[in-house]
Amino acid sequence: MLVGLLAIVAGAATGLMVSVFRLTLGAADRLRNELVERAHQIGPEGLLLTVMGCAAATALAAGLVRRFSIYASGSGVPEVEAALAGELPPVPLRRILLIKFIGGILSIGSGAALGPEGPGVQMGAVGGRLLATVFRRAWPDVQALVAAGAGAGIAVAFNAPIAGTVFVLEELTRRFEMRLAIAGLGASSTAILISRLLLGDAPVLHVTVMGQIASATGSLPYAAPAAWPLYLVLGALAGIAAVAYNRFIIQALRLSSALTEWPAEFKAAIVGALIGLVGWFAPKLLGDGSSLSQLVVANAAIAGGIPLAFAVRFCLGPISYAARTPGGLFAPLLTLGALTGSFLGGSFHAAFPALGIEPQAFAVVGMAAFFTGVVRAPVTGIVLVIEMTAAFTTLLPMLVACFAAVLAASLLNDPPIYDSLRQRLIDELRLGTIPFPDRAAP
Repeated sequence: MLVGLLAIVAGAATGLMVSVFRLTLGAADRLRNELVERAHQIGPEGLLLTVMGCAAATALAAGLVRRFSIYASGSGVPEVEAALAGELPPVPLRRILLIKFIGGILSIGSGAALGPEGPGVQMGAVGGRLLATVFRRAWPDVQALVAAGAGAGIAVAFNAPIAGTVFVLEELTRRFEMRLAIAGLGASSTAILISRLLLGDAPVLHVTVMGQIASATGSLPYAAPAAWPLYLVLGALAGIAAVAYNRFIIQALRLSSALTEWPAEFKAAIVGALIGLVGWFAPKLLGDGSSLSQLVVANAAIAGGIPLAFAVRFCLGPISYAARTPGGLFAPLLTLGALTGSFLGGSFHAAFPALGIEPQAFAVVGMAAFFTGVVRAPVTGIVLVIEMTAAFTTLLPMLVACFAAVLAASLLNDPPIYDSLRQRLIDELRLGTIPFPDRAAP
């Protein structure tokens, strides 16, 4: 089947693009941390330089989006979903590719609490769309290649090939078709092959217990049956917190849109200044949150404590997203889940010492539960976190916690975040708040 062969090519291209993006973003993160460290040596003037630098980078990212492609803002998942459903006409593909890459480096690299998977999804989708255009494929094949490219972007962003394919079926298209499954598997497999040549094959996060790496030693224990009700509590609380997080994101976007008299660059600069201020006092709380998640699952001490880190990240994520610069939601919400699980796991460990509870296990399960509460894609969340951590012993507790998270979010009548963002995109198109894509644009 030709679509399968084209998916392999799309996956290889996505693997290269997103791997280079991750490498560049890693260099930007190191540069930011080094500059903040040097700024502290200057004194009070260093604080001003840090704030101004983050504000300038975020404003520049927003300016690129406003000037060249408004559809490159945010995570890109709602745009891809709308395009696959035929609700969004063709957009300037090459512009999105460049702006997503450059804008993502500027915004996430400056410290915005956004994830690399957002640019990865849209870059992969654009690659699939360009390939389908070159070979003049019919619409069903176009859909398959766009979705497969987007899934490959997820796979490379988190070194999670199976999760990339599941994401295509559970979230992007919400149906199982052999064409989609073949394309998704082909694209994710070749994307991971390329990315592991450039980035290595180790899991994104290394879970440690008593100083040992759980993924290497299998030392993360299976949950005792008596502890399962505690995982149910974790899932319910994560689901409630996820609903609050979803609503915070939507309210932040509404507030940003209501400030029509303020230029997009100015609004983004205010967000960037806030990011710089946070980074001056707590640089580990900036960025996509992967370094913070690693500290949590390694049971390392966090300056300021887990509740403070959670509060800062809970606010910084929606505020960063409201700047409408390129960046995703996955990585930040996974960090919030890890913080939630670690805090509850530590509390349960102190309250029920006989159960032998490991806070790191609760941190891992919390990641899947919070993801499920926000996105409402439990299978993707479970597979994604297991591939990221190699903590296979947490599978059954994840099922319990994700069930509770979905139930809690559903009882609160909160729609999945991407449904809300997709509907918001369609409303903006209908009202003329954002321009309709120019079909003839390059």
